[in-house]
Amino acid sequence: MSKTVIHSDNAPAAIGPYSQAIKAGNTVYMSGQIPLDPKTMELVEGIEAQTVQVFENLKSVAEAAGGSLKDIVKLNIFLTDLGNFATVNEVMSRYFQQPYPARAAIGIAALPKAAQVEMDAILVLD
Repeated sequence: MSKTVIHSDNAPAAIGPYSQAIKAGNTVYMSGQIPLDPKTMELVEGIEAQTVQVFENLKSVAEAAGGSLKDIVKLNIFLTDLGNFATVNEVMSRYFQQPYPARAAIGIAALPKAAQVEMDAILVLD
């Protein structure tokens, strides 16, 4: 099976030796997105704004792969403070409708660039 590198100029450039996403067959494996503004490569401020920026970044990469957020079948959310879980859920409800993707929410000690939230995803394209 061949692999295709997915890249979007509307999402932050990779800050390490990885691709924004890899498409294998009809499955797209999206790397973790932190809340970097793709134009400035700076973090946005506040948990709500950070969550919105992460979803916008994921959306841009999904679109570059030929899909959309509705094609996400698995979403992993990493939070430095699980007290922000309700805010993340509220923002997520703006981007997804039923049937929702499978999801994990994991509390962790730290994220790159001191972000408060990071997400990665798996898409399946028709």
